[in-house]
Amino acid sequence: MSQPKDLFSGHSSEYAIFRPAYPKVLYDFIVSHLKEREFAWDCGCGNGQVAHDLVPYFKKIAATDLSAKQIEKAVPAATISYSVSAAEHTPFPDHAFDLITVGQALHWFDLPEFYKEVRRVAKPDGLLAVWGYGLLHIHPLIDQHIHHFYTEVIGSYWDKERKLIDEEYKTIPFPFEEIASPPFDFQLDWTIHQLQGYLTTWSSVQKYIQRNGHNPVDDLIKRLEPLWTNKIMKVTFPLFMRLGKVQL
Repeated sequence: MSQPKDLFSGHSSEYAIFRPAYPKVLYDFIVSHLKEREFAWDCGCGNGQVAHDLVPYFKKIAATDLSAKQIEKAVPAATISYSVSAAEHTPFPDHAFDLITVGQALHWFDLPEFYKEVRRVAKPDGLLAVWGYGLLHIHPLIDQHIHHFYTEVIGSYWDKERKLIDEEYKTIPFPFEEIASPPFDFQLDWTIHQLQGYLTTWSSVQKYIQRNGHNPVDDLIKRLEPLWTNKIMKVTFPLFMRLGKVQL
């Protein structure tokens, strides 16, 4: 088993502030396929964003992350239990969860080991929902600059796992009875400062800063400022998901 990667502890505060939230329609679609809504596990929970979104749907939620610093930034809730744990080996009992979720994190896991753990802790006919979101869209002129930044400026700083996001998880093994999912997206109204903060949370940008001593997002924002025609602009993220029944 390879050593798990922790690329987000060093900027957990920014991650908690600037990472986008997922749409309610995503969760509504997932839970519509559940028989029961007793207990959910959000794996790779980061700052607890997904775990909080699950609160209206479940009596109890367990949320785990490899990063203790991410867990420290998570906002508490009465029905959420946070703990530091690798995705592939957890302290949970067998057949505990109706739903297991992974938001924008599956590509960092050791998939064979994680899937083995999923089968162990899922209830019969429990569900595994994994999703991610691709490169954002704002306006064609702005998008050109962001695409250039993504591919040319920081392209070589992405870990190899990022390719799985670009491929929308279509190339990963997913050995479960898959439920077809419709395309989703979600939109946010952002200032250019919020865009700057979000881009700075990218693991590739953090790696660039560590190696070069300055933030490449600053130069990008200078180029975007003349194109940012309103104080608030609509940002669209394409969202993809794979949803499967865990057959034990």
